Amino acid sequence: MINKNLYRLEFNKILDILADFCITNAGKKMALELLPSCNKEHVEQSLLETSSAFNILIKKGNLPITILPDIDVYIKNLKSGNFLSAKGILDVANVLKTSRLLKEYFFEDKSFDLSNYTVLEEIFNNLYVNENIENKIFSSIIDENTIDDNASSTLLHLRKNRRKLEEDVRTKLSNFVHSSTYAKYLMDSIITIRNDRFVIPVKDEYKSQIKGSILDVSSSGSTIYIEPLAIYELNNKINAIKIEENIEIEKILNNLSGLLMPIYENIEISYNLIAKIDFIFAKAKFSKNIDGVCPAINNEKYIELKSARHPLISKDKVVPIDISVGKDFKTLLITGPNTGGKTASLKTCGLLSAMACSGLHIPAKEESSIYVFDNIFADIGDEQSIEQSLSTFSSHIINIIDILNEATNNSLILLDELGSGTDPVEGSSLAISILEYFQKKGSLTIATTHYPELKNYALVTPGFENASSDFDIENLKPTYKLLLGVPGKSNAFAISKNLGLSKEILERATHYLKEDSINIETLLKNIYDDKLEIEKQKEEISKNLNQIELLRKSLERDNSKLNQEAENIISDAKQKARELLLDAKEEANDIIKELSSDNINLKQANNLRNKLNADLNKINETKTNSYENFKDLEINNISIGQNVLIKKLNKEATILSLPNKKGELQVRTGIISMNVNVQDLAQSNSSSAFNTTKTSVSVKTNSKAQNVASELNIIGLNVDEAIPIVDKYLDDAYLAKMASVRIVHGKGTGKLRTRNS
Repeated sequence: MINKNLYRLEFNKILDILADFCITNAGKKMALELLPSCNKEHVEQSLLETSSAFNILIKKGNLPITILPDIDVYIKNLKSGNFLSAKGILDVANVLKTSRLLKEYFFEDKSFDLSNYTVLEEIFNNLYVNENIENKIFSSIIDENTIDDNASSTLLHLRKNRRKLEEDVRTKLSNFVHSSTYAKYLMDSIITIRNDRFVIPVKDEYKSQIKGSILDVSSSGSTIYIEPLAIYELNNKINAIKIEENIEIEKILNNLSGLLMPIYENIEISYNLIAKIDFIFAKAKFSKNIDGVCPAINNEKYIELKSARHPLISKDKVVPIDISVGKDFKTLLITGPNTGGKTASLKTCGLLSAMACSGLHIPAKEESSIYVFDNIFADIGDEQSIEQSLSTFSSHIINIIDILNEATNNSLILLDELGSGTDPVEGSSLAISILEYFQKKGSLTIATTHYPELKNYALVTPGFENASSDFDIENLKPTYKLLLGVPGKSNAFAISKNLGLSKEILERATHYLKEDSINIETLLKNIYDDKLEIEKQKEEISKNLNQIELLRKSLERDNSKLNQEAENIISDAKQKARELLLDAKEEANDIIKELSSDNINLKQANNLRNKLNADLNKINETKTNSYENFKDLEINNISIGQNVLIKKLNKEATILSLPNKKGELQVRTGIISMNVNVQDLAQSNSSSAFNTTKTSVSVKTNSKAQNVASELNIIGLNVDEAIPIVDKYLDDAYLAKMASVRIVHGKGTGKLRTRNS
């Protein structure tokens, strides 16, 4: 895209902020050279990288990256077989170290699901790691001016010898400077170094008293630095060892450079990958800073920005706006008073589009969508040039001519104050013609204007739409809100009136307006006011809908609770019925056992047992209709306050309203009110949901009656011993149809009496 258009959108300021989030110099360079792409796949890939980096930052924290200097020169030297300095080796080793740390940062946490970050996994995986060479370098070089003693055994031996000689020199000189003979000749009782040799400071007037070589003189000439003859040979030996040290250090550096030469390509690749990772994560940090989101990329050539904010305006001052162009119309005209935010809206749309096409998140809501344009053209601002004798109008026309020549059907065109700076009649006609040209070409165009002719044109022309920058007339302040579908007013008369312009002048000015212009302005104002009212009503309706939705969910929960309660009631009734049948079956089995011993009416008893088994199986296989025996209500005899039964719930309820045409009425059961159909209700005095029919067994028991005594004596038995005997005696007496029997027992605790009462 053309840099001058991006500059007009202040895209360069975005890049400056982005570069500040980079740590490496190479990353900063990538940020400053970033340009929007016109390739949809590349844009989506870049946005995905930013989103992935953002999520990783949230979960893992900042990258383990430090400032890395440019290593291009070192790479070229290694490629050419040249040895590096200690600083160069350290800088290259820092690249190896950073590669290792980044790889550990991304891959070391085994609980981290890498499948969500495949777009970054390949980048981190291609980082080159060589821990052996890295450790060798950092163990050999302390800093760019210091080689470690242990870098080689030879260096260690040389330095030990040098330190011993230096200690000998200091001992001799210390004795010298502290002796009573020579102390008076010295400027200070110190030992110093000049020209890499140990010397003592001697007063100028006593220089002849010290045998030795003069190596230096102070600037004032009052101090002479003399190397005493007694340490001359020791200084020579020390300097000789220093020369050997330097030779050994050079060997060490050459060896370390030799380790780096075979892997210089891997180091160069890692350096570039580190810069790319730094740049990608800088985009993520920038997104966090502006509360950005990843916009959707559409194929239908439209822009849909929800609550979009200009990223260069302070968060506490910026007003979010909604901008839409490309779906139902390709040209959007923004009108309204000066300082009302028209240009800011224009720049916001263009800048956020450029940011998205550059792989940057945008400050807007997630529902926002951007099209990948082949170019973004902008004619914004006053660019008159005195040097080139260009007026404002001329400079705008020159820009527009360039746009006309270069724009395509996939371009975004932003025009500020189109047609201004010249005669209003000619300017408005020219503006309409230019907009028509872009409309026919298929470009998306957003323009700001004051001309009423353009507002009117947009009202009646397909493919065009008006928008206005809202303005608070009472307080004479712009709200910076953008209203789509409503043309704006300049509000010149209203503003002038509130500022104190005389009524006479305003009335005279109104007189000079053409009547059709007055009618149009009135129409626009009415539309504007209606739009505001509609927006308020929409907001109120939205609130009501939310409340209705909450109420609906609440009713669904209540209904679900009632259904569950009904299921529980039916389940309980079914269980009770099953228990009754089981009891009856058990009783029948006991009777059969008793009868079997005497072969009395055994066939009839077996038939009873078979019937009970069949009833029990039926309950297990099918659901019981708990309301079969209910007596239906007569709809004509229903009255409010009447007690009824809800069939499905088998619960009593009170009628609260008469049935409607559909036969529905309202009832209350407990604390819950509900609507039910008359068909689901029954009379409250009807039989129970489950009518258990008692089955009796008529058996001839003449033989049994003859064997049952009329009295049972259980004196001396405890409760556990007596209960089964008494139960058996009473069963026999019942089967023998005895009217009464007598049980004789002791006083005891009374538990047996209680058991059979």
